[in-house]
Amino acid sequence: MSRRRVGVIVAPANPSAEPELTRLLGSRADMHVARFPVRPGPDLAERLEGYNAAMPAMPGAFGGLRLDAVVMACSEPRYLLGPDEDREQCAELTAATGVPFATATLATREALEHVRAGDIVLVSPYEPWVTDLAERFWKTSGLNVTQVVQVRAPDGYSSYAHTPAELISQIELAEPPKDAVLLFTGTGLPTLPVLGPLTNGNDRMLLTSNLCVAWWALSKAVGRQVTLNRVPNHRQMARMGGGA
Repeated sequence: MSRRRVGVIVAPANPSAEPELTRLLGSRADMHVARFPVRPGPDLAERLEGYNAAMPAMPGAFGGLRLDAVVMACSEPRYLLGPDEDREQCAELTAATGVPFATATLATREALEHVRAGDIVLVSPYEPWVTDLAERFWKTSGLNVTQVVQVRAPDGYSSYAHTPAELISQIELAEPPKDAVLLFTGTGLPTLPVLGPLTNGNDRMLLTSNLCVAWWALSKAVGRQVTLNRVPNHRQMARMGGGA
């Protein structure tokens, strides 16, 4: 079987999506990346709105490259919308391009449905007003958000400036239940190194934006649903991405 091709659209300064998705996709698919245009100057709300406005044209950035799935690996702008609008826009792009298309938020919704999660602990690196929108988004999607863990980088609220050690420390201080489903929102977070430590000795399930994006993209690219296992360590996650 020929190798599958996954198109990934990321924000200009995202440092984590490509390295994490490369590991998660493993040998099952090649990743081809397009970045949103840089929009210097606007405040955060304007920048997020700009990403949403640019999304319909972004599949064209791949030109004539044949792709098996395309995903917008960027969650934050989608929280300005409702989950129904998010899903409808993805369906419209799928119909227009003939290639399965999802945002990170839609991929995450489908992953949560796949594992039958009803209650989640939301881990958010965003500014508090965006975190509030994210909480509303997931509640509107039908989930019970039992706890919100607002994590903060040393220089402020940013997905890109966290270290794994800081993430682990802040989440442990929040004391989420030992059997909780933790949802890490933000493809820019460095989440792969935190999965083992935060699931050691407990029954937690950790889902991250990048893990859900990889699961969705692989499932669409290979034409069948890939099993999304509970992922307590790197080895099991690598099997999800690159196993037979």
